[in-house]
Amino acid sequence: MALILDTNALSAFVDGDEALLRAIESEAELAIPTVVLGEYLYGISQSKKRAAYQAWISTNLPFFDVIPIDRETAERYSEIRCELKAAGTPIPTNDLWIAAVVRHHRIPLVTRDGHFRAIQDLRVVMW
Repeated sequence: MALILDTNALSAFVDGDEALLRAIESEAELAIPTVVLGEYLYGISQSKKRAAYQAWISTNLPFFDVIPIDRETAERYSEIRCELKAAGTPIPTNDLWIAAVVRHHRIPLVTRDGHFRAIQDLRVVMW
């Protein structure tokens, strides 16, 4: 089985967060949506440890499956956004895209953001 990492999970992974590493240790495949990669690259561009994080990405990104956004993902985005609007529980736009990737590929999401739990047909792994 594979897992999709949210931006906070990718950051924790890079920083060696022991609780996260225990939560995902049995997973052979880790994936990140392009939205997560964009958020992470933006974050490291603002970091005092930019050089170290950029070096980590250059070395380790090939070990991750980077999942692009395609038409089916866009359809899942529309569905989720409509569902959340009807429920009166909006979430940030980038998280909508991440949720769309997760629903489209039916792969669990590792995150610390509880608002993903409000989305139907999404498996969420909190750590």
